[in-house]
Amino acid sequence: MGFRLPLMRRTLFAGNHTSSKAVDVPKGYFAVYVGEKMKRFVIPLSYLNQPSFRELLSQAEEEFGFNHPMGGLTIPCSEDVFQHITSCLNGI
Repeated sequence: MGFRLPLMRRTLFAGNHTSSKAVDVPKGYFAVYVGEKMKRFVIPLSYLNQPSFRELLSQAEEEFGFNHPMGGLTIPCSEDVFQHITSCLNGI
């Protein structure tokens, strides 16, 4: 099973996506938006190889398709759950 991610520019908008202040995403990372407040996280591309992160991507596809309201990838889970999953991935 493969995943198609929307094309993202390396420069994304900070906070409110209508802001004109751009924030660079380091090479080898990408931005996702998580939780009710759509908090922005910059995470390593290596997470795409992990089954637990792939499950989050499947949930995002089911909920949003490929139309993400923040312009970046939106993950439909709470910040707490996302931070728990990514902290486990950091230990790999």
